[in-house]
Amino acid sequence: MLGEEDILKDVGSRDLRSALLSAAMPIRLATSETVFSEDDQGDALYVLLSGRVEISIACEDGRRLGLDVLSRGAVFGEIALFDPGPRTATAMALEQCRLLMLRHGDLKHAIEGNPGLAFELLRLMGQRMRYMNLQLHEYVFMPLPQRLARKVLQFASRDGEGCARLKLSHSELAEMAGASREAVSKVLSGWKKQGTLQTGRGFVEVKNEVTLRRIAGI
Repeated sequence: MLGEEDILKDVGSRDLRSALLSAAMPIRLATSETVFSEDDQGDALYVLLSGRVEISIACEDGRRLGLDVLSRGAVFGEIALFDPGPRTATAMALEQCRLLMLRHGDLKHAIEGNPGLAFELLRLMGQRMRYMNLQLHEYVFMPLPQRLARKVLQFASRDGEGCARLKLSHSELAEMAGASREAVSKVLSGWKKQGTLQTGRGFVEVKNEVTLRRIAGI
């Protein structure tokens, strides 16, 4: 099993990683347990050590719009560190998770000792904002098949045999693509008949990545 240092190797500088490891509190979540909910008061950043966490927002019609599925090494909730207040999204564990939680007060103390940490965290926030802008562009301007193809390619991971598989249900994919479950199931069914992918209970397996990339426009 990878240690925390190995998991955080791509998160900023050694000083930032040291601050996270020394000041953060370890927590564990069960499947479907909420890290935080939209509009909750927040003052903490989280680092995902294992498992997967979905970030989503509520739509006016009652549906949820999935913004991202985070995996090991991801940092999220950083806005609340600089501006404690209502959360702008909901974070929920898709499976059992281990996380580190760093509160605003502890971060402030760390930054007072090393002001450069503030710039690194601002860079992380900038990366998150850039990603969210790309997500918004997809939701507004791309048709459902293109959005859905991009989500499948984005979140699929390769198994030991090199097959690209995605552990999300049709409902979860619908949240990520900003569409109804029925619409997503219809598109997936068409791709399955064409041999582009295979679907099952809670998973999607890519069979023809070239075709899927053509549909995604990438």
